[in-house]
Amino acid sequence: MLQPGNQANVEYFFRLLYNCFHGACYGGTSIGLQEFSAWLAHLWLWIIIVGYALSVAALFGVVYTTVRLFELRKREEEFYSTLLITPEAAGGMHPRWEHIQSLVEGSTQSQWREAIIEADIMLDEVLGKRGYAGDGVGEKLKSAEEAEFATLQNAWDAHKVRNQIAHQGSSFDLSETVARRTIQHYEAVFREFKVI
Repeated sequence: MLQPGNQANVEYFFRLLYNCFHGACYGGTSIGLQEFSAWLAHLWLWIIIVGYALSVAALFGVVYTTVRLFELRKREEEFYSTLLITPEAAGGMHPRWEHIQSLVEGSTQSQWREAIIEADIMLDEVLGKRGYAGDGVGEKLKSAEEAEFATLQNAWDAHKVRNQIAHQGSSFDLSETVARRTIQHYEAVFREFKVI
């Protein structure tokens, strides 16, 4: 516990501050209220100037970072757009297409369903890389024209079977004949676009 003589005298410090503003500050130099206000205004001006300079520097930093980010995304897109390689570059058949064919050669409906779904996913990627816009295969096919897409009807026929599989599930009775014909439709599209 503090003794009465050892307590901090807050009033004394406020009095020193008051005297400092009114001319009795260390050594008798006088700082009047007007001088102090002028000094604060000058300080505030410098704070504003430094703040604007920092804001401009931050703005340049944001613009530079954004430009670099878009450049990076463009390079990534160019790098990853080579996922679908042509048979000549791969030295044989496309590995995903080989997997699809091995599935359709299977003996169960689940394998045939998987083959058709995989082929439709591959078709979605191919159409996207060819510049067809849309949120899925159906929308991308709607934006296509037969003049530039000779196997458009094949793509529609194959995609319709995929939709039946997706919507009806195991209740859709998929025969081997329908499965093979659907994969042939996909194959025609992929051959037109030289994917396989």
